[in-house]
Amino acid sequence: MRIAVLDDFQGVAREFADWSRVEERAQVTTYRSPFVGPDDVVAELQPYDVICVMRERTAFPAEVISSLPNLKLIVTTGMSNAAIDLKAAEAAGILVCGTHSPGHATAELAFGLIIAAARNLAPEVRSLNIGGWQVDVGRDLRGATLGIVGLGRLGSQVAAFGKVFGMDVMAWSENLSAVRCADVGVRWAASLDALLGASDVLTIHTRLSDRTCGLIGSRELGLMKRDALLINTSRAGIVDTMALIGALADGQIAGAAIDVYDEEPLPAGHPLHTAPNLLMTPHLGYVTRETYSVFYRETVEDLEAYLDGEPIRLLTSVRVEAT
Repeated sequence: MRIAVLDDFQGVAREFADWSRVEERAQVTTYRSPFVGPDDVVAELQPYDVICVMRERTAFPAEVISSLPNLKLIVTTGMSNAAIDLKAAEAAGILVCGTHSPGHATAELAFGLIIAAARNLAPEVRSLNIGGWQVDVGRDLRGATLGIVGLGRLGSQVAAFGKVFGMDVMAWSENLSAVRCADVGVRWAASLDALLGASDVLTIHTRLSDRTCGLIGSRELGLMKRDALLINTSRAGIVDTMALIGALADGQIAGAAIDVYDEEPLPAGHPLHTAPNLLMTPHLGYVTRETYSVFYRETVEDLEAYLDGEPIRLLTSVRVEAT
């Protein structure tokens, strides 16, 4: 049996789990670099029986899945992966299983980006590193309004961080109720427009879906305060990238910090690289030692269970996971 471990950008898969028992029974190949596109994925992975993926780094749409005749099992980190066409896998008789995902690492990064954007840390650090000194004036978080799009697992954690910092926290999503907001101890925004207009810092913690794709575009950015900050550690498609670049260039909002991109890794020369007042991190949301320990340990557990013919943590095309 041949097993491919994809998307190991830092080359640490073997550091966070003991693969020895799997390697006694199968040939394991690790890939550190991303594939160029679907054709590259198919050409490279056709011989493999099992593919292990890091959540939503390599896409497996129907056309890719149908072109991998030897594939029997996909193991993904996390129990949901929008980059895998689960219906196509199911139709092809390919099992898809996953791991637990602690989740709090992304919430921590989101609040770290809020602090960094509010205090202009990136330009201040750059100035100091080249022999300069202070270049700008930051802002307090205490007393500022933190607007949260989505109050699920991650959004509620960020809300708790905001309250510790003395922020006035409000939230909105299409199905969010005033009762849920009261339970979390935040104010309920009756509409997205109301949230946008009131927020000093807007942070996004909702799933990417047909309803949320392009949720924040030019019109929505135009409703925000001119000194407001936008933070996105969720999915790039929720915010119109070119609209965000335009809003930053025009001074429509004061700044943004993002960890997710329409194309990953972000290509050299992308317009985001030259957008003003923008702090970017390379999709670090779940990239921590603690999360990787869970991801890779349970990936190995899934592989051992599969090889032993025991039950595995299956994903299905109808599974719905909270964020």
